[in-house]
Formats: sequence, structure tokens, C-alpha cells
Amino acid sequence: MKRKRFFFFSLFRWFFVLSIWVTLLLGTTTIWAFINLPETESIKITRQPSITFLDREGRILASYGDIYGQSIKYEQLPEYLIEAVIVTEDRRFFNHYGIDYKGITRALVENIRAKRVVQGGSTITQQLAKNLFLTPERSITRKLHEAILSIWLEFRFTKEQILSIYLNRVYLGSGTYGVQAAAEKYFNKKVEELNLYECALIASLLKAPSKYNPISNAKLSDERTRKVLINMYKNNYINLEDLENTRKKSYYKSEFLEPPKSTRYFIDWLLPRVRSYMGEIDEDLIVRTTLDLELQRQAEESLQIISKQYKSANQSAIVALDFKGGILSMIGGKDYGDSQFNRVSQAQRQPGSAFKLFVYLSALENGFKPDDKIFDSEVSIGDWSPQNYKKEFLGEITISEAFEKSINTVAVKVSEKVGRERVIDKAKSLGISSKLINSPSVALGTSEVNLLELTGAYNIVANGGNGVWTHGIRYIQNKDGDLLYSRKGMGHGKVISNEDSRNITLMLKRTVESGTGKNAKIKRPVAGKTGTSQSLRDAWFVGFSSHMVAGVWFGNDDDSPMDNITGGTAPANLWKEFMKRAHENLPIKMLSNLEYKSKEVSDTFRIEKDKKDENVFQKIIKNLIKKN
Repeated sequence: MKRKRFFFFSLFRWFFVLSIWVTLLLGTTTIWAFINLPETESIKITRQPSITFLDREGRILASYGDIYGQSIKYEQLPEYLIEAVIVTEDRRFFNHYGIDYKGITRALVENIRAKRVVQGGSTITQQLAKNLFLTPERSITRKLHEAILSIWLEFRFTKEQILSIYLNRVYLGSGTYGVQAAAEKYFNKKVEELNLYECALIASLLKAPSKYNPISNAKLSDERTRKVLINMYKNNYINLEDLENTRKKSYYKSEFLEPPKSTRYFIDWLLPRVRSYMGEIDEDLIVRTTLDLELQRQAEESLQIISKQYKSANQSAIVALDFKGGILSMIGGKDYGDSQFNRVSQAQRQPGSAFKLFVYLSALENGFKPDDKIFDSEVSIGDWSPQNYKKEFLGEITISEAFEKSINTVAVKVSEKVGRERVIDKAKSLGISSKLINSPSVALGTSEVNLLELTGAYNIVANGGNGVWTHGIRYIQNKDGDLLYSRKGMGHGKVISNEDSRNITLMLKRTVESGTGKNAKIKRPVAGKTGTSQSLRDAWFVGFSSHMVAGVWFGNDDDSPMDNITGGTAPANLWKEFMKRAHENLPIKMLSNLEYKSKEVSDTFRIEKDKKDENVFQKIIKNLIKKN
């Protein structure tokens, strides 16, 4: 009996001593943890400022840096969102004081059963403490700090304040921080406008934002979202009808339309310009661009369809502009993932006959008329003798016919008569900044240019001769809505007279109707010009409607020849495919610069009128003959 008493006494003594040491150790550790707590006087987050690019309608194109949404108050949060977050992250949030001992015990039991970590015991308050004040490291010290700071937060703020701070700071994938940024990124909505499914989806991202990202993993995101909805039903936040109605819909197929990869060509081109305008960027920026996301998708789809039909060209590019010079779409290659080289703005290639625009504009400015006759025959300048594509001569033809049929010999004769210097000056006045070599072959487009500047030059013709600067930025704001930059001014004034603009447009229009650009015809008035460089190394088509101008290029990066691809084949077909899609819901209108009225009536129009009258007269004569 004495031995038993001695044993229990000894056991009690050792337990008492051990308890004292454990208490002292915990107390010391806690005191040390308190002493070494991180600064809590102010909540600061060090990060790089973000730049968010929007299309002309306000749709997100791309984001750089960490995107923090506008701070949202608890009262602004949808009830469904609050409930989805609570059921997903911390079911006893409103019933604990920062640390949920029941939740920790439950998670421990579940993890032991599963023999792996399937549940976490951290509360929303603990996660907030970690996000605000602590590093991601895993250590006993950090867990102690987390626990202490969680209790401090519970005494410092209300539950509603804690939840709103958490939801304004938490990472939700795709560079977004906070529910407002996520709502804008994934749904293009304000957080107050989110429906039940959208609230559940955002809540589902809290566990693993990258894994369940609806943009990159739409199906997996949908599956996870539906689990959140089931948990909301099991916890009596929604009824069976709400659950079933939401389940019937397949959101991930239609809701999350990521901007096409080709958009990155435009963003890469634009980013240095933002930095040049703003200097050192020390705050979040929102850049409203000129790009139309729908047109970008249509251009990409068109390029993929047509490019597959012409396999001897390993690359192609397309750009579209509005008449003010704003870029509507830009695709610098077949696949941005394979090559980030932008063939719209960076590739310098020979434009071939597409350069003849400047030759004939110079001619019109220096007294030539579209119906002036010129002889198509062999021409030699020194030891150089240009050849026509079909290697034949047509004899006497009009200036307009020579342009329409893209006759090389005539273009050279006109260029030499007008003067190469004037042709080069004309090209420069229309925005060609690339170096143009003063040689007889300049008339045939042997000097290299890029697609963007060439399309910009045609844009000046399309808008009636008004010089405009090609651009991609409408304005730049900060997160508070303060205007930091706004595009002002249109361009450098009148570059082409109304009359010359009308005449060259008619010539371009006939090129599509009956000349080398016939494959570009669509069911509305359009005008344009083909271009093919030496040995079929480059093929172009640049043209316009009453709504926009677009330029297309086909070729090989290594400058090797293509197989029977000319400006009138692949480029004209791609241009047609894109313009058909782009104009599907637009009204049919006359070409804008043909609506100008002038005191002088050009000979071209006189001829057309005479022909029309002649036809009417001939019909009358024929009818009289028949009667007799």
C-alpha cells in the first residue's frame, strides 16, 4: 500500500514539475512572441504598381503587376458571397474569437482518418493576420504570432470589418487581389452585381486560386464551384430550388472568354508607349485602348482559317484601324506562343505594288488625270528593265487601268516623269517613316516598310486625305479615376486634296471590282490594292470600307519565296474573310471620301457619267430599231 502511495506521489510530483516547466516555457515563448510581434500600427503592402489594359468598350485585355480592386465595405458584399466564403473557409467565423478550437480538432481528426492533410484549421481571422503581417514561412514562432495577432484583430475590429478586410486583400488568381478585382477580371462586373454561381466561384478560388482559375481551368473551376453550392445547401444558405437552377447552367463554356493570345502582340507594342508617356510608374494605372476585343477575335479566327490554306507561307499578319488612326485589331503572327515577333510593326518587308499608291497620288497632284493615256511598253533605265507580272505589254492604256491591273512598266514611267523625290516625299507625308531608297525601282515597292505604317498611309486616303497618327491609347487613369493622360489632336492636317482623294479611291475601288484585288470583294463598297514583292517573297493587301481600313501580309520569316502566293490570293482572301465578319452588323454605306463635294468635277467622274448617258442613249436607239 505504501509503495502504491509513493508511486502516485512521485508521479504527481513529476507531473507537477513538468507542468510548471511547460507553463514557464509557454509563458516565456508567448512573452517573447509578444515582444517580437511585427508592426501592427499600420497595414502596408509592398508591391509593384499594376497596369490594366482595357479595350475600347472597357473589357479587360491584359494586366501587369498585382491588381488590387477597389476597397469594398461589408454592406456592399452580396449575401451569397458572404455565405459562400463562410461555408468554404470558416463555418464558425461569427462564433469564435480568432482561433476555432473545435475547427482545429475537427480538421485534426479528418486528417488522421485520411492519412493526409485534407482540412485546415485556420480561421479567416488567422488567414488575415498572416496576409497582413506575416511571412509564408512555416514555423512554431510564426504560428504563435498568427494566433496572438488573430486575437488582437478580433479585439481591434468587428467581425464584419475583419471579413471585408480579408476579402479586399485575399489573392484570387490571375494577378487579382480582392473580390472587386476578381469580379471585374472574371465577370466584368462590380462585386454587388454577382449572382449566386459567381459568388460561389469566387469563394471556390480561396482554397487554390491557380488550380481553380476559371480562365485556365474552366471545367475544374466549375466542378469546384458546384461543390461550394452543395455545401451552401447543406448548411441551409440556399434552398433546393436555388441549387437545382444553378446546376442546370453550364457557365464555364460561355462566361470566361479569355482575350485571344494574339492580343499580346498589341499589348507588347503598347506597353513601352505607356511608360514613355507616364515616366516612372508609382501607382496603379488603367489604360483604355482603341482595340476592339470582338474584332480582335474575328481577325484571329480569319487568319487561322485562311493561313491553313496557304502552307508555303509560314507567317501572316493583319491590322485594322479606324479612320482616326486608332488600332482596332493587331495580330503580328500565326501564334504568339511560338513567336512574339510582331510582323505588323517590327517586320520590314518589300510592299511591292502596294507602294504604287504613292506613285499615282504624286501623279494626280502634279497634273495627271485618271483617264490620261500612257503607253505600256518596254522601259529601260540604265541596265535595269522592269517586267510586268504576266510578261506582256498592253499598249496604250489609261492611268486608271494601269493602276487597276498593277502594270509595273507604267508605274515606273509615271514615277520617272513625276520625279522619284516627289514620290518619296508623298510617301513620307502619308506616314511612311522607313528609309526609302531613291532608285528607279522605288516605284515598284523595293524599299522595305512595315505593315502598320503602310496601312496607316491607306487610312489617310480612306478618311478623305486627313493626316492622322496611328495610336493605341485613348486615355490613362489611376485607380481613383483621375485622368493622367488623354489623347489630344488628330494628326498633321490635310495631306491629300478632296479631289485627289476621290480619284485615287475610285482607282482603288476598281482594283477590287475588276483588277488584281477581285478576291477581296464583299457585298458592300470597298477599295484596296494588292502588292507582291520580287520572287513572291511578300504578298500584301491593304484596303478600306466606309467603316475601317485593314492591311494584310503573308510571307516567310527567312525571306524565302512562297509558292504562287500573290497579293491577290492569300492576303485578299484573308482581308475578305475578316471584313465580312467585321461588317456583319454594320450598315452599308458609300465610301466616305466619295461623299465629298467639290466645285470641280474630275474627268474621271465625267467619263463615268458620259458612259452612263451613252448606255441610256444606246438603249433608246435599240428600242427604236426594234419597233421599226
